[in-house]
Amino acid sequence: MKIREYLKQWTGRGVALGALLLLALTASAQSWEEVREDDDYIYGEGWGSTVAEAERQALANLIGKIATNVSGESHSSLKTQNSNGKLDEESQFSQTVSTYSQATLTNTQQKVLKNEPDAYVVRWIKKSEIEKIFESRKRKALDLIETAVRAEKKGKVDDVLRNYYWALTLLKSLQYPNEVTYTDEDGKEHVCTNWCKEKIDDTFYELKTIYDSRDGNDIRLAITYKGKPVNSVDYKFWDGQTWSAIYSAKDGWGVLELAPGFSGSQVQMKYEYEYAGEAKIDNEVEMVLNAVKGTPMPKAYTNVMLENKEKKKEREARVQMMQTQSFTTNEVAIAPPKAMEKQANAYKAAIERFVGAVKTKNYDSVRDLFTSVGWSMFNKLVRYGKAKVLDSQNIRFLEDNGHVVERGLRMSFSFASGGRATFVEDVVLTFDAEQKIQNIAFGLGKTAEDDILNKGVWEEKSRFAIMNFLENYKTAYALKRLDYIRSIFDDDAVIITGSVVSKANNVTNMENQSSISQEGNHIIKMNRQTKDEYLANLKRCFERNEFVNIRFSNNDVKKMGENTGETYGIQIQQDYYSSTYGDKGYLMLLVDINDPKKPLIKLRTWQPEKDPDFGLYEPGDF
Repeated sequence: MKIREYLKQWTGRGVALGALLLLALTASAQSWEEVREDDDYIYGEGWGSTVAEAERQALANLIGKIATNVSGESHSSLKTQNSNGKLDEESQFSQTVSTYSQATLTNTQQKVLKNEPDAYVVRWIKKSEIEKIFESRKRKALDLIETAVRAEKKGKVDDVLRNYYWALTLLKSLQYPNEVTYTDEDGKEHVCTNWCKEKIDDTFYELKTIYDSRDGNDIRLAITYKGKPVNSVDYKFWDGQTWSAIYSAKDGWGVLELAPGFSGSQVQMKYEYEYAGEAKIDNEVEMVLNAVKGTPMPKAYTNVMLENKEKKKEREARVQMMQTQSFTTNEVAIAPPKAMEKQANAYKAAIERFVGAVKTKNYDSVRDLFTSVGWSMFNKLVRYGKAKVLDSQNIRFLEDNGHVVERGLRMSFSFASGGRATFVEDVVLTFDAEQKIQNIAFGLGKTAEDDILNKGVWEEKSRFAIMNFLENYKTAYALKRLDYIRSIFDDDAVIITGSVVSKANNVTNMENQSSISQEGNHIIKMNRQTKDEYLANLKRCFERNEFVNIRFSNNDVKKMGENTGETYGIQIQQDYYSSTYGDKGYLMLLVDINDPKKPLIKLRTWQPEKDPDFGLYEPGDF
């Protein structure tokens, strides 16, 4: 029975899923005596002074036998060469089987035959189950490739590189990696191990980074992808002594923060593609990255000349192009809301004071710029990690239903803990009728903005309402605005939560839910919660984490039927980061915005990956 059917029963007859799972698992159980005499099984044995030690020994013994068994059948190895023909990388399959252990071998069975202090444990798996493990990882690799293809259309280069590289790494751990193929939109079939590498190299080729301007030791960069401002890309640079932390470019603009006294005429940059620090959002990817030798990408490096010989008009033309072009994917686009011009001067002055206060950390000097709610959010913002303004040269102001919205301010936030220590966000400020800042949000990025704002079939107020909702939603989790989250969930909302965890480390996510289903090589924790239960668990999550950050890799918005008014189904591919946990998956939100000032979430579901049969949840499933 698929998870979708489970969820339907949740919302209908209320079937006890835990009991169903228990019956399914016990029905397939086999006794140790039968296993030992049956060639259809592979087993491992372990001894130790404690049961835990014996369990580890049994697992290691089982993994070794699986490696021998599978390697003997497949004789598989993967060889790749780079463009200069000098690199010869060979990854023997037997070295990758370890990545299927611990968290991923959840379809094994175990029995303690002797207790402590001389513990004896056996663990076994049916040979037919091994193929299922490979099939699950193959599906995950193909899902990563599909995500990269979608990200490429929107100029989200960070997602392009990360997903192709992670897919390539997963493929290298399969039994027959070169037999996995992907069919593109033109119907052409590609061998994935070759195609992923080619697509990564093509992406590097299409990236162009040039010097734009300088302010002391801060260099502003203009970065394009396929001739348009890159939506998002991450990079490091060499300052003459060491490689920097990861920096992020958004909407075509990036920065270099040079060390004092730097005198070089150029800076070496490396576009990020491995994302080892982010891998904790997927336990399986993290294990494979740690166990399988990485694929070098020489084309990830580029040099940026630190001088500008362009004429003023040429630079102004580039700035204009960066501000007006994007990877909008709508088939029919209308003129976007016009940015304010002369009447924006008062708001520009406020932003200058805002930026100055953040740079000098003299926050009280701008108290008069905010409403009481806005001031509370500002204090949470500047305490959200080590806050720093990266770019304030591309500010624009839009009128929105009686308010003025600032877009284009870019800030970074650094943390001491967690796999991803620095986040770069577009900070959106909303002014009320008295020119006071009443709201602060993390923006979606210009391409996502354009995709929503250019939906000509929707009313303009609806387009702004959807964008504002998505931005406020992700910001509320980052700034731990529990009261706001409470206000946007309907009292009778259907809330399906979930996370991917392992038996080994027993990690739980923000919802702290119980384990009630298994799928593929993961333990998937899913649960239906009431609004109060969800908020109580979320409060505990906020209290134990230094930071929470949500990143949308993709969001698709669909208007529901005519009888629902302004109700929209939003499918979001989400990466979730915190100092103690990370995951990725798909959110589906059903949101009522008939009152744009009071959006209400009627339904919220989560799933870790697309189901091979039905794909993603849709509102009609509930």
